[in-house]
Amino acid sequence: MKKADIGLIGLAVMGENLVLNMESKGYTVAVFNRTVSKVEHFVQGRGKGKNFIGADSLESFVASLERPRKVMMLVKAGAAVDALIDQLMPLLEPGDIIIDGGNSHYPDTIRRTKKVTSHDLLYVGSGVSGGEEGALLGPSLMPGGSPEAWPLIKDIFQAISAKVEDGTPCCDWVGADGAGHFVKMVHNGIEYGDMQIISEAYDLMKRVLQLSHDEMSRIFTEWNRGDLDSYLIEITSEILAYRDENNEPLVENILDAAGQKGTGKWTAVSALDAGIPLTLIGESVFARCLSSQKSLRVNANAVYNTPEISFKGDVKQFIDDLEAALLGAKIVSYAQGYDLMREAAKENNWELNYGGIALMWRGGCIIRSAFLGKIKEAYDNNPTLEHLMLDDFFREKLERASKGWRNVVATAVANGIAIPALSSALSYFDGFRTADSPANMLQAQRDYFGAHTYERKDKPRGVFHHTNWTGRGGDTASSTYNV
Repeated sequence: MKKADIGLIGLAVMGENLVLNMESKGYTVAVFNRTVSKVEHFVQGRGKGKNFIGADSLESFVASLERPRKVMMLVKAGAAVDALIDQLMPLLEPGDIIIDGGNSHYPDTIRRTKKVTSHDLLYVGSGVSGGEEGALLGPSLMPGGSPEAWPLIKDIFQAISAKVEDGTPCCDWVGADGAGHFVKMVHNGIEYGDMQIISEAYDLMKRVLQLSHDEMSRIFTEWNRGDLDSYLIEITSEILAYRDENNEPLVENILDAAGQKGTGKWTAVSALDAGIPLTLIGESVFARCLSSQKSLRVNANAVYNTPEISFKGDVKQFIDDLEAALLGAKIVSYAQGYDLMREAAKENNWELNYGGIALMWRGGCIIRSAFLGKIKEAYDNNPTLEHLMLDDFFREKLERASKGWRNVVATAVANGIAIPALSSALSYFDGFRTADSPANMLQAQRDYFGAHTYERKDKPRGVFHHTNWTGRGGDTASSTYNV
């Protein structure tokens, strides 16, 4: 009996579509699900007549795999992954590979890699992006873990991944232990940011410009032909054009309380731990949190007077300014994400290929956009680029966007409309290009009340000073503290 090239556990939406993708590329795939009836339903349904081997137990599933066995898990992140690994390890042999394709938190992947490899097995934690359609037609894949596993899974992973225009796969080895899941986490954080700035632009079009949904849809379609060309801009145009059973714009009947699975929060927490200013993504996470407090917001709306919305400017110019604001904020979001990846690479001894990561995100994934090609070019031109916003292309774009971006933020503030992501991105840009910040006052305050010391502009860096500000303090200083 022919054995399977790879096996997958977890026949939910992503798993089912991913195995159909694998089979369509010529691979025989073993499938198993904890609820065994799902296996039979799939094999006799969408998988009927195709090269699938359905298993009714983990033992028969493992036995159906060609060695070295490649077992991919697509189950809920957390305890379920650990439980499944514990069940699988006794059934596998040295050199077999366990692959976690779920949205696991990267510290868990670091821990699991150590555990699995200590039993002479190989472990891969792979980000998978693209949703249901991406899984079926070609996702972006971000594998990391045991380097010895990559040559054994490379052909399958690159065959099923999305491809850019020249046929290059949106999949390559990211790095050791948790690197793949870390990069996927940052991807999801950027996704949070992109979705939030687009939602803020929609809100301003609707409430300030009072455009119809068809007008807004056409604007997003037009934007999708320029610098903002991306999957999220494209689907926003389609969402705005969609009508429900009453021929009303469906989006207006969707409750404004956003959900989240936690990857955006993980990104923000990682940035706080690393001391990296990930302001736009952080505000995007908090915006979802505030949206979920729907009843509180309704109560507040009833007791507060809000500014009357008034716009007397040039509508076409404001739409152009909105496009500039979106582009500026988008650049900031990616730049902050890349800054976080650089810091994580240093902390974890990962050798991340930053241009290669942009290429992996060019197709298949939710944040795919033409914009990413310019990020790859930036790192191809300068692999040691300190910060994406120092690249000439992005510097020029930010400077050109600045005037319109400021007009958008000023208009929103004047009309009492919250735009946390667009405005925080502008503040970051202004802070980033400021040589002398007011942090000297912060350091003076810290030294005044806590003797935390400070450095001086006229002295070498790394030499710390303390002042007895009141004349009542002593010479004893606190140790310095930095995130």
